[in-house]
Amino acid sequence: MEPDPTQEQQDGRDVLVVGESLVDVVHAADGTTREHPGGSAANVAVALARLGRPVRFATAYAADDRGRTVADHLATAGVALATDPATVARTSTARATIGADGAATYDFDLAWELGPVPDEPAPLVVHTCSLGAVLPPGADDVVALLERLRGRATVTYDVNARPAVTGTGAEVVARVERVVALADLVKASDEDLAALWPDLDEPAAVARLLALGPAAVVVTRGGEGASWTSRRCVVEVASLPVEVADTIGAGDTFGAALVDGLWERGRLGAEHRDELAGLAEHEVAELLEHAARAAAVTVSRPGADPPYRSELQG
Repeated sequence: MEPDPTQEQQDGRDVLVVGESLVDVVHAADGTTREHPGGSAANVAVALARLGRPVRFATAYAADDRGRTVADHLATAGVALATDPATVARTSTARATIGADGAATYDFDLAWELGPVPDEPAPLVVHTCSLGAVLPPGADDVVALLERLRGRATVTYDVNARPAVTGTGAEVVARVERVVALADLVKASDEDLAALWPDLDEPAAVARLLALGPAAVVVTRGGEGASWTSRRCVVEVASLPVEVADTIGAGDTFGAALVDGLWERGRLGAEHRDELAGLAEHEVAELLEHAARAAAVTVSRPGADPPYRSELQG
């Protein structure tokens, strides 16, 4: 893959992705079962690497067969490890059952603990998401890392709630909101908002998140499109029509492509924090459309298989 020239404009800085790796054990609608390396954070790391961005990944998996599958997957994509992942006794799994419409439901077997992550080299952006940001004991280390690095890096956070694992009570909401308060850009699905803040309609839930401090909140709605809400504007885009193989990794790809688009526009790094809230509507629309194109590729093929940059060009 040819290097993206926009990488050279960021003084050698990279993306630090922090969160879980696991193996998806997929039970397809036709009765077959297959295994794919995945996990929300791992999917983001691979998606960014396939888009040509330099990525370090702070994660956890064991020295077992599934762990080796995850390690090979990350290495093939060009993802570097930011810390020793061997902090757990077994590699986590997510048993995904695919319905007739391609949507996946999950049953998780998780082990999550984060090893020490060095503060240097300072990343351009830190991304965290899903279970890794809220599941103890690793979540506390994730929050401490964000607190240390946000003075130098943009922080992005994908809520990607997993109520089957964490529940949806006040304690979980508090954990989500403490990460939101450290983030510059927050992404959540409409299902995330409904699960965590059931007493609020979508605009009220978005307003609650914005009040915690991020520059913008992106809401994805599957086939119904996505929106960006900041204090300056609300921008909506439609999803692209696509034949759905399954939805595994679609939201992760969308989030990775948002980071990629902001990188291309020179909007990442703590020094650009104030610019995120002031992005013009046309620029936001371009970001969302780029993310929607990337997610459409992922849902068109089985498993978390995000696109390479060449697949989004032309």
